[in-house]
Parts: sequence; structure tokens; C-alpha cells
Amino acid sequence: MAPNPNNPEDEIDRNVEKWRMKKMIQQLERARSLSAAGLISLMIPPRDQIAKASTLLNNEYGTAASIKSHTTKLAVQTAITSCLAKLKLYPRTPENGLIIYCGNVLTEDNKEKKLTVDIPDPFKPVSAAKYVCDNKFHVEELYKMLESDDKYGFIVMDGNGALFGTLTGNTKEILHRFSVELPKKHGRGGQSAPRFGRLRLEKRRNYLRKVAESATAFFISNDRPNVSGLVLAGSAEFKNDLQASDLFDQRLFPIVLKLVDVAYGGENGFNQAIELSQDVLGNIKFVKEKKLIDEFFDNIAKDTNLYCFGVRDTIRALEMGAVKTLILWEDLPVKRYVCTGGNLEIEEVHYMTEAEAEKSQHLFKDSDGQQLDIEMEDFVEYASMNYKKFGCSLEFVTNKSQEGSQFCRGFQGCGGLLRYAVDFVDLNRMEEGEASDEDEQGGGEDFCDDDFM
Repeated sequence: MAPNPNNPEDEIDRNVEKWRMKKMIQQLERARSLSAAGLISLMIPPRDQIAKASTLLNNEYGTAASIKSHTTKLAVQTAITSCLAKLKLYPRTPENGLIIYCGNVLTEDNKEKKLTVDIPDPFKPVSAAKYVCDNKFHVEELYKMLESDDKYGFIVMDGNGALFGTLTGNTKEILHRFSVELPKKHGRGGQSAPRFGRLRLEKRRNYLRKVAESATAFFISNDRPNVSGLVLAGSAEFKNDLQASDLFDQRLFPIVLKLVDVAYGGENGFNQAIELSQDVLGNIKFVKEKKLIDEFFDNIAKDTNLYCFGVRDTIRALEMGAVKTLILWEDLPVKRYVCTGGNLEIEEVHYMTEAEAEKSQHLFKDSDGQQLDIEMEDFVEYASMNYKKFGCSLEFVTNKSQEGSQFCRGFQGCGGLLRYAVDFVDLNRMEEGEASDEDEQGGGEDFCDDDFM
């Protein structure tokens, strides 16, 4: 089932998928082949058949036999064989298509390693069929999928009528338009002039009411806005009157991004409004990020204890089930080390960077000094796989905005908003007290043993 952009949970899942896609792109971009054409990039769009792609690969396998270089020929045929084996796992093309990368890549110590990555049913449809055999993977299609798919609403209104439209990426859609005839200002009428004035104001208000009601109908779904932002455009003062009017739905008021003056109404005005709104449309992700981090900073300033920061306290809050929203820097370098074996009765888990792990080798040995079995994984990857188990939502931030940079530098790029207050200072003091009591008890026993010997 396709994700619903109006569902907050679906939006979080989509953001997690985008983060994983970014990490995958970084891994694929670094990959290189020893031969000139040993890496295959295969894209199958939704309506194409798997059998068609298999036929293409079989033909390419035959063509590769004529390659003069034995190393290159072997690399190409090996990659094609791996790709064909992967295709056999799919009886039909997934709903959004299929992407496969495979071949032997060079490792850091200049050894070859087989790499096969398949992306079935990506969160956006594959745009076109593509087969490339090169010394690198082609990830242009993945970058296209990462482009913003936020939907923005537009209301263009003037004295001749109103237009309601949306913009998603580079795709615009006109939802509805209607025309109107409003009386103009004039000095005629004599004693009836006040009545004409009242009729004119009444028709303008009825026009605003119709626009406001239409805005609610088109941009509100399930009692919440169905667009990321709203742009009000038009000539004269209609757009300002609409925003200031009590007829305008208050649920739409917080998402109004900009008021734009355009020279035209209708579709021409829509096109002009899009051009004049590029500055705010491009920054919508940073607007969301700023709002989230401002809430985090506001809780710290008010000392509400409805926040946590730093890896240690955040992990403890997660284990307590206290975290409502987990906030992570998307490039957080922290790893999760799971230690087992030796004389450990239960596994030990440590969170630190690789540089910190190099200086903390004693943590990876048991009490007898024996090396433990260590399993390492990226902490952000672990969080993206398990955040639902902790009963929280997950939000990624960057260090490209002022607020995001402050969060990453000042709060270790890891924190959260809590559903109930937790005083970590008291919690740390209690734990340190318990540890001190245990040490004292342990010291007493050692003293008695030595005394009696």
C-alpha cells in the first residue's frame, strides 16, 4: 500500500527510507571496479517485465564474450550472472519498480569483494529503464528519488476570480477555479451611493467567504492541512484581506508561507506565484527543522525536564519509554557495540565513536582479560530500525541550518523530547550512590577475607 503523505507515521517512515537511501548512495558512490566495466546498474520501471530485463542481460552476456581483455570479460560476465540470479527472486516487477547494483568492488586493502544491492519497490517509482556496465555505479536515479516531494498549496485571487492549485516537485496541478463579477467603485448614485457601497462590500465579503470555504475544502483533510505550506497570491488587497479575515480557516493560518503580488490572475498568476515563491519553497525542510529544534531549546530554557540530550541520557530515556520524539543528526558518527562471550552472563552494549572505541579497548575484554566477541553497527541505523519498539517517533536533522548546527555541536547531535519529565541529574546521583554502596560492600568483604587469612 502506498504511504499516505497526510499520515504522520507514514511521513516518518518515508524520512527513514530517505536516510537509508542517502547512506546507500554514499556507499555506492565510493565503490570502484578493478576492471573498466565490472559494475552493473540496472533499473526496471514499474510497467516493465522481469523477463524483458532477463533477456537483455542474457544478450549482454553473449556480447561480453567478444571483449578482448580477459579480466574485463570475466568481470562483466560475473556481474551479469549475479544480476540474473537476483532477478530470479522476483516473479514480477514490484509496484514502484526494481533497482539492482552488482559487481566486484575494490576494498580499502585493494582486494576484490562481491557487492550486490537490490532495491525492490523503492518509495518513489523508477522513472525509466536503464542498464549501464561501467567501473562505477550510476546513482542518478536514486538522487532523483531524494528530491523534495512536499506538496504546496496556492491560492491566486483577484477581482475576476480565484484559482486553487498545488505544486509537488516540478509538477503543478490546478484543483479548481471560478470567476466572479464584483462591482467597481464609482461616484454615481446620489442618495443611493451608501447603499451601493454596502452592496459592494457585501459582495466582496461573499467572495472572500467562497474562497475561504474552498481553501478549507481543498487543503484540509482528516482535520489537518494536506499540504506542507500555503502561498497566497493575487493583485490588489484580496490576499491580505483573506489572511486577515475571520472566515479563513485557522488550521491553515500557521502554514501560510508567503503573500505574493502577481500581475495576473488565473493560470498565468499561478505560474508567476511559483516563480516568486522559490525562496520559501526551497527552505521548507529547514523551516520544519527549525520548529522542531526551537521546541527542544525552549524546553531546555524553561527547564521542564521534558528533554534529553547526549547519547547516554537519550539511550536511558529510550529504555524507560520516556521519549516521544527522538532527534538525531543524520550523520551522527556514534556506533553501537554489542559484546558477548568470555565470562559474561549477559551481553554488554556500548555507544561511542570509532575513535573512542580505539581508546577504550578495556571495555571489550571480560574480567579475565579475554577478548570479547564484538558486533558493531551504526547507531542511527539501529535507531531507524527500532524506534517503533521504543514507542517514539524519529526525526532527522542536518547541520546546515543555524539551529541544526547548534544542536549537533552543542548537544552531540542526539536528543529527544519526552512524554513525561525525567530529572537525569537526580537519576545520575542515585546511580552513583548505588555504585558507591556496592564498592563499599565489596571493600568490606575483601578486608574481612584478608584479615582471616
